[in-house]
Amino acid sequence: MNQSTLTCDDLAAEWRRAGVGEGMDLIVHSSLSGLGPVDGGAKAVADSLLDAVGPTGTIVVPTFTPNVTDPDPAHVGVPDPALRERRDAVPTFHNDVPSSMGAVSEALRCLPGALRSSHPQASVAAMGARAGQIVAGQPLGFALGRASPFEHLYDLGGAILLIGVGHNRNSFLHHAESLTPHPRLKLRRFPVMNRGQRVWCEALDVADDNDTYFPIVGRDFERRFGVRETIVGRTACRLLPVRPFVDFAVRRLTELLAWEFEPSGPG
Repeated sequence: MNQSTLTCDDLAAEWRRAGVGEGMDLIVHSSLSGLGPVDGGAKAVADSLLDAVGPTGTIVVPTFTPNVTDPDPAHVGVPDPALRERRDAVPTFHNDVPSSMGAVSEALRCLPGALRSSHPQASVAAMGARAGQIVAGQPLGFALGRASPFEHLYDLGGAILLIGVGHNRNSFLHHAESLTPHPRLKLRRFPVMNRGQRVWCEALDVADDNDTYFPIVGRDFERRFGVRETIVGRTACRLLPVRPFVDFAVRRLTELLAWEFEPSGPG
């Protein structure tokens, strides 16, 4: 579909044409600008997604907050006044801290009734029938791994919708990597409130991919399983089933990461 201005009803019909169905639990990664002009902007896109899954479905979006982080994590010991001031300026996470994950994610997060998970840097927002189940109990360490909203979506047999973005924006690949024998690692550092005091917390997690393996895994899955693109507005969209995608991605990432743990390096 390629018309000058998309409406909420247009978009809902297009999501159904792409395979989104009633009762689906769907995580969405999106580029609003990629769609082209939308009457009502990002909120209309969020409303159209909710319309497509209906009252028995759930829409989930990443609402990550990378600004909730230590500005100088390498510094140990007592900070000098300048660093103390920079650290004091870092917000403590709460439900109303804006996300930098795009206009559609922010629009859904701000809808009345939307719920948000609790991780200071890697939260998701959800709205719909199973929103509470999906956002419950996110761990501080390996925030997208076991017992996270991503595992809940896997258990529910959910789906992933990529709207005008590639697999470098597909957060489920971080979940898959956390399940491999030798994931790449990083240390998250963020402020939390503990008994009324603000303290800095450290938690181990999967490292950023930086477009190294995730695009390869996504491309290989799409070829293997015959995933088709649907053009909505001015952009390509792809719908992926969570369980087959994660199972494939764990195996493929395990293969791709194996050489990094060989003493001789890549051969």
